Amino acid sequence: MELNLKQAEERYIERIERYQSLISEQTRIINLISNIRLIVFTIGAGLGIYLYVKKSYGLVVFDIILFSALFIALMVFHERYFNKKKHSITLLKINEDSLKRIHGEWNTFTDDGEEFIDDSHPYSQDLDIFGKSSLFQFINTASTYLGRLELRDLLTSPTKRVEEISARQEAVIDLAQRLDWRQKYMAEGMNHSKMLDPEALFSWASSMERFYRKPLVIFALRLIPIITIVIGISAYIDPEPRYYSLIAMLLIQFIILRINAKKRVRALEVASKYMANVKAYDKMLGVLEKEQYNSPYLESLKNSLKVDKGQTAGEQIQKLVKIVDGISNRHSLFYVLFNILFLLDYQFIFELEKWKEKSGGNLKNWLYTIGKFEGLASLAVLQHDYPEWTMPELSEGIPSFTAEEMGHPLLANSSVANDLKFEFPENILLITGSNMSGKSTLLRTSGINLVLAYAGTVVCAKMFRCSLMEIYTCMRVSDNLEKNISSFYAELLRIKMIVKAVEEGENIFFLLDEIFKGTNSIDRHTGAKALIKKLSQEKTLGLISTHDLELGDLEKESDKVRNYHFQEYYENDEIHFDFKLRPGVSKTRNAEFLMKMAGIEFSAE
Repeated sequence: MELNLKQAEERYIERIERYQSLISEQTRIINLISNIRLIVFTIGAGLGIYLYVKKSYGLVVFDIILFSALFIALMVFHERYFNKKKHSITLLKINEDSLKRIHGEWNTFTDDGEEFIDDSHPYSQDLDIFGKSSLFQFINTASTYLGRLELRDLLTSPTKRVEEISARQEAVIDLAQRLDWRQKYMAEGMNHSKMLDPEALFSWASSMERFYRKPLVIFALRLIPIITIVIGISAYIDPEPRYYSLIAMLLIQFIILRINAKKRVRALEVASKYMANVKAYDKMLGVLEKEQYNSPYLESLKNSLKVDKGQTAGEQIQKLVKIVDGISNRHSLFYVLFNILFLLDYQFIFELEKWKEKSGGNLKNWLYTIGKFEGLASLAVLQHDYPEWTMPELSEGIPSFTAEEMGHPLLANSSVANDLKFEFPENILLITGSNMSGKSTLLRTSGINLVLAYAGTVVCAKMFRCSLMEIYTCMRVSDNLEKNISSFYAELLRIKMIVKAVEEGENIFFLLDEIFKGTNSIDRHTGAKALIKKLSQEKTLGLISTHDLELGDLEKESDKVRNYHFQEYYENDEIHFDFKLRPGVSKTRNAEFLMKMAGIEFSAE
């Protein structure tokens, strides 16, 4: 399948140039503000010293107030432009990475989902779903912990119901058209998220500090600072009789702060610990909730973020951010002083408990919804970047698989496309061919495109139609010294898993690469023949690659087996492959030629 990446490429290049220009302008403004701050400080300090020497103390106070206000205003502007520049740098990186993706340089991306590798999974290891040069590394744009988990689940255990996959397909098509939205959403996550598992945050949100929810406690600890302030004002007006009362009240408040202080401080610090993540969720919800989606599925996800009285999850998270922002200043001198005067620790914990009571139970759903959008946005990358790829047609019932011009998505810029069609009763394709001819790649191409189809996104094909099936593979098997399992026995365990699934009546799509390669040729042939007959069930489809050409005779014995092969050709004493699938059994061998190419000399005797 011929790929046309020009449109996406031009779009990313234009954005890269735009953000490079914007970053240069923002850097210029930041430097200008820094210079103005230095000038303001120098003039203010010099003028203040001059006025002090002249004993114009009133003007000194005015000078301090005026130039301090100017300096603080410049600091605010400096911080604002610094954050804008940081955001622009993030967007620049997103577009540079997007350009790398369509140029085939995506295997340099740092997040490859290595921690999700699971040797026991039915197909993820064999189909390169996680790890170096994997599907996850290729498409992932999620930056939060739950977003990455969502993409993992979409690639390994998606809900296999046609209507749900169709809903995801519509969502992917919708998001693919919203490049600005996807990049803003991704940038907000990248700018703030620290990839922390939010499970402890969920536990905190659903917990309850009963003491701090008692109305009498809240009333008393909010009334006491008011009384203290009133006494303080009175003491300022008439200090003589009320001075000691003020000291007594401040002492009482200090003692109140010391009561159960460790537990209270722990509760406050748990909230502030997740500040970076909470801010990321706040910003991402802002981007998410402002958009109007065409996809009913996306709209339903957005509507799930609404809470009582028309408020949204974003508004509630903003409240939490403001509370936690206040708590994060606990170690400043101003906080310490105001804490004694206003019992700030108690006021903040009252606000936290109030927030948890109203919104704590919804937090998990909100954050998982953020993750769902990230997972779908990752899938939408393929729809946007590869417009020639097709959205698959899915059906229920007897297993079937039809593809035209199907290529491997991870080799999209160089993959040779093939057509593949099989369904009951011809439900097993036996693939023969010499070494390096493309047998294993065809198996992986079929499997990984099915994974994308079930996730709900486009596949690397001109046309792709399939039924709902459970994918099982037996391709990469190796010794496990820790478990004392040989590669041959590991292969048997994988095959046992497939046979069990067949016996349980599941709709199965299986991929077997060089089965029983760990035993002698006689046992391999006998075992493979028996296994193929076992797997020739109504609810199975499968591809089996083999060097055992005699297995091709099964096509004569059963109408359920069809033979296909790859072949090579020789030119100028060099071996070449066209990687095109042809009907029939292979009639060529190349092991001897490849050994000579590798410099291994041997005698035919």
